[in-house]
Amino acid sequence: MYAVIEQGSKQYKVAQGDCIDIELTEVAPDAQTIELDKVLFVSDGSKVTVGTPYVDGAKVIASFKTTAAEGVVKGPKLYPMYLRRRKASKKRIGHRQKYLQVTIDKIEA
Repeated sequence: MYAVIEQGSKQYKVAQGDCIDIELTEVAPDAQTIELDKVLFVSDGSKVTVGTPYVDGAKVIASFKTTAAEGVVKGPKLYPMYLRRRKASKKRIGHRQKYLQVTIDKIEA
């Protein structure tokens, strides 16, 4: 069984037991689970349910490794650069996105 969920501005294909990095969202510091209710697609092998835009009554329950505060991981360091040609003007900026690492426990459809 797998599902396609929407979290933030991205979509993820998830199955039970998968470990994914989602966009950082506000959760309680002592929370153990998070409920993702924006489910776009659910398949259990023979039956397929497609939402318009979301599947009614479907949700994905995910848990953190220990707590939500310790589930925050940092992505790779990116260096965008602004450059004006022939002006000897350039600017280099560093950016490092934070993600929330979760493990998918259950898909309810």
